[in-house]
Amino acid sequence: MKKTNAMRILESENINFEIIEYSTKDGIGGVDVAEKLGEDQHRVFKTLVTEAKEGEHFVFVVPVSSELDLKKAAKVSGSKKVEMIPQKKLLPLTGYVHGGCSPVGMKKEFKTFVDSSAEDFDFFYVSGGKVGMQVKINPKELVGLIGGEFADIKKE
Repeated sequence: MKKTNAMRILESENINFEIIEYSTKDGIGGVDVAEKLGEDQHRVFKTLVTEAKEGEHFVFVVPVSSELDLKKAAKVSGSKKVEMIPQKKLLPLTGYVHGGCSPVGMKKEFKTFVDSSAEDFDFFYVSGGKVGMQVKINPKELVGLIGGEFADIKKE
């Protein structure tokens, strides 16, 4: 298995994690990933990159079965308004492709918010940095590593 930036950083920081790979030949969404992992879809999270009206970028990590509440996202980031970045901007900005965007190891560090529903989990899953790969990790360790914070950011 070829190591991703996320894996290299997690290893270099001695963070305890597990890599889980799965088949993507049928093109799958986040809820499908949870099914393939045999996990509760509330423990599998997706990484979303946004752009504020002011031009600043923010990263939000929410359960795959949820939507990011853009009003809550703007509020916690201190912005007037945030919007999802166009998919074509994702790779040049983060170094990751759609479906394989990890909150760890982006080209640049962005302020990151993880939905507060993960705060009490002993583990959850985020992308490992490529399509077909998830990282099983303690949410508090992840947030500590990336300098992020927990916040209520998903739609109810």
